[in-house]
Amino acid sequence: MSRTDTVVARASHASVVIDYTTGTTELRPTTDEVTAMGAKVVDLPETVLTWGTVEQSAAPPEPAPIPMWWRVLAVPVVLGTAAVWSAGRRRNRFSRLVRLACSGRELPPATASQARYAVRAVRWAAQLLPMRWACLEDSTAAALVLTVVRRRAEWRHGVALDPVRLHAWIAGPDGAPVEEPADTALYTPTYTPDGPGSARATRKVRP
Repeated sequence: MSRTDTVVARASHASVVIDYTTGTTELRPTTDEVTAMGAKVVDLPETVLTWGTVEQSAAPPEPAPIPMWWRVLAVPVVLGTAAVWSAGRRRNRFSRLVRLACSGRELPPATASQARYAVRAVRWAAQLLPMRWACLEDSTAAALVLTVVRRRAEWRHGVALDPVRLHAWIAGPDGAPVEEPADTALYTPTYTPDGPGSARATRKVRP
């Protein structure tokens, strides 16, 4: 495992080791051996254990307007993202999408409305895809839409505990998740376009 592409998301009772090359995730007890393994370390906020009984939002998002121009742009981008996902070695799918999501990191930042339209348009275009389409693919395609319009997406990938779960999303200029449920605030970013463990990666998401 390449240590430069590995993040240890550390809490007092457990650590989540994420390999951003293969997408593999491992839960380990927090020990000196884990934190000294040469990977980037992101400290997770302490939480009260609920044994997986935290309520999650089940209500579908309210329909939102999407300008036609953004819909037209999203269709080839979604198809291109799906092609990147399916091409090449299966074990490298995760890293291919991460690289794609971070491809516009040198561009000027997107505005709040641009980020909203990109996310909405991608979700609209992806509805009929005959393949797995989850948060990683969704956020990657939205980031790529913004790259096409020469804007940087504040792409985030993070982890939450109790139970352990991963999530990827787009953040707005204020750092708040775009078109996401309120419980996205439970996730601590572990990877951003600036790289794993960067100063921006360790900022806590705010609802």
